[in-house]
Amino acid sequence: MEKGTVQEVAFFSDALQEELELLIYIPANYSPLYEYNILIASDGRDYFQLGGIPRLADQLIEDYIIENVIIVGVPYKNADDRKRKYIPTGDQFQAYLRFLAHELVPYLDNEFTTFQVGSSRALIGDSMAATVSLLTAVNYPNIFGKVILQSPYVDEYVLNEVRKAKDTDLLSLYHIIGLRENEVITTDKTVKDFLTPNRVLHELIIELGIPTFYEEIEGNHTWKYWKPDLKRALIEIFG
Repeated sequence: MEKGTVQEVAFFSDALQEELELLIYIPANYSPLYEYNILIASDGRDYFQLGGIPRLADQLIEDYIIENVIIVGVPYKNADDRKRKYIPTGDQFQAYLRFLAHELVPYLDNEFTTFQVGSSRALIGDSMAATVSLLTAVNYPNIFGKVILQSPYVDEYVLNEVRKAKDTDLLSLYHIIGLRENEVITTDKTVKDFLTPNRVLHELIIELGIPTFYEEIEGNHTWKYWKPDLKRALIEIFG
């Protein structure tokens, strides 16, 4: 199997006023003569290392199971940095959304031959990274048309943002939650029910008429269950 390459790119964000270390997976068949889809992963290093997304993409692209895709991982520095950017109450949350939509996308469209339409761009995340992925797409449906949600953190704010979303006809979702995620021990050591709010979110998505793949899988809030689910997620979104 031919292997794609992973480049580490230092990217200065004006919105965030900091330098980010991006991970960019470029498929083995990359050629400027073809156009490519884009998948942007928050919790980027986790998707590349714990999720093994580059090798999975190699296999699916080589076997013509998914369309050509460039995958960009946006890593977080530490738990505090992750909260500041991924949670709606975080002081860098809005700036992170602007970075994704107005800095990262134009950079990728400039560096690579991409389709340059929302329906060819997807966001992916797990837990809080899924939350920020969803809300970015809700805020910028013309830029990001697809979202993969693995066990998103959902609260009243998230539900309200989805409720008042415009142009929801431009979006499509892939959404999973684990049946054992009714008692998740969060990073601040509190126990939260992720399952019930995700069910509410799913009902809302159906109500809004957004096309969605939804499943409650066996499992809890860990990579042990997110990693095996990635293959199906990529096929649903880029198949």
